[in-house]
Amino acid sequence: MSFERGAGSTGSGRRVLVVDDDRDIRGVVADVLRGEGYDVLTACDGLEALVVASQQQPDVILLDLMMPVMSGRQFRAEQSMDPNLARVPVVVMSAFPQTPDLGAAGYLSKPFDISELIDTVEQCTRL
Repeated sequence: MSFERGAGSTGSGRRVLVVDDDRDIRGVVADVLRGEGYDVLTACDGLEALVVASQQQPDVILLDLMMPVMSGRQFRAEQSMDPNLARVPVVVMSAFPQTPDLGAAGYLSKPFDISELIDTVEQCTRL
């Protein structure tokens, strides 16, 4: 499991969980958000994300849809059944067209603009 946190990061107290099977995307998104003062956790698939989210209670989840082991759609179904996780807003990150049936708080189309990423996360952590 990847409980990646910024080394020596003071953080803003706002915790973001980045879920993507692509290590490079996870790393870039995590680095950008740490640079903005967020406490960042990562997971490489939906199953790992459920464990991390249950243990660390993120303020927002950035979620890829197409992943091995457990897809983003499967994660959303499991998340909605957990009363402790159901309240956590999710931003979908995908190269596929927006899918409104997921009930996501936001959507980032891959490849996404870094400023759009930051703005979206900022908006979701203010909820």
